[in-house]
Amino acid sequence: MIESVSLIGMGALGILYGDILTEALGAQHVSFLADRNRVEKYNAAGVFCNGRKCSFTVKDSAEKSEPPDLLIFAVKGTALDSAIDTARGHVGKNTIIISLLNGISSEEIIAGAFGKEHLIYCIAQGMDALRTGNSLEYEHKGELRIGLPESLNANRPLLDDVAALFDRAALPYKIEADIIHRMWSKWMLNVGVNQVVMVTQGTFATVQKNGQEREMMKAAMREVVALSEKEKTGLTEKDLAEYVALIDTLNPAGMPSMRQDGLAGRKTEVELFAGTVIRRAQHFNLPVPVNQQLYDTVKRMETGLHSA
Repeated sequence: MIESVSLIGMGALGILYGDILTEALGAQHVSFLADRNRVEKYNAAGVFCNGRKCSFTVKDSAEKSEPPDLLIFAVKGTALDSAIDTARGHVGKNTIIISLLNGISSEEIIAGAFGKEHLIYCIAQGMDALRTGNSLEYEHKGELRIGLPESLNANRPLLDDVAALFDRAALPYKIEADIIHRMWSKWMLNVGVNQVVMVTQGTFATVQKNGQEREMMKAAMREVVALSEKEKTGLTEKDLAEYVALIDTLNPAGMPSMRQDGLAGRKTEVELFAGTVIRRAQHFNLPVPVNQQLYDTVKRMETGLHSA
């Protein structure tokens, strides 16, 4: 039974799910791990969720503490290496680990650091959380999809423990029979909506209406479907249609994480999206011109942001 939870990353997903778990379990059982500077920053300014101040416990990761029953990585892909360093010393023999990161590779990287026997595979989808400074606003909390690839069936008791925790916390989730297919589906979504809203400097409304931007989003996603056929991960046009329909349910004024990063002048996750599509497609000599165009455009935008 999971009694204690630690999170690394106080971005949109970290605040969203940290708040849900803290409300359910109590601040004494849920904590964030961070370096001393971030701890001091939080203590000085606090964090707000839908206008309410969160009662988070934030611990200095350099100080020794009892490893949590569940450790959640809730950082951007660009910060995964430093998050793994933060987690060292906080993963016990029985600690379960889940990653909320975008893309399709964070579980493998985390397993390389701590061992696959700790892992449950997970994706987060359907939320419209928008973080501005130390404040998060959202209408849809989304849901977590959790599961195990066949190679990790021995971790089934861990999956059951995580499901039981989410039930206690009334945290929306679903256990996936084919988690790899679901991860590729979510990745396909991100490849489309994140990058197109970024390059058009728009919001979800930009791709919710018929037009060039919506067609570009679909074209980028179809390149992932074509890649999936080569890698045998099962994506189809039906998956694409379902995820486009999901996008249409989101707050039109909201925006995906990549656009938020662009506005904040942060490095984006373009390498996890178009960059990964391009690299994997090269193995099959598969043309992916839309993702190449998106990749080049985002890279130029990043250069402009960082040189401004």
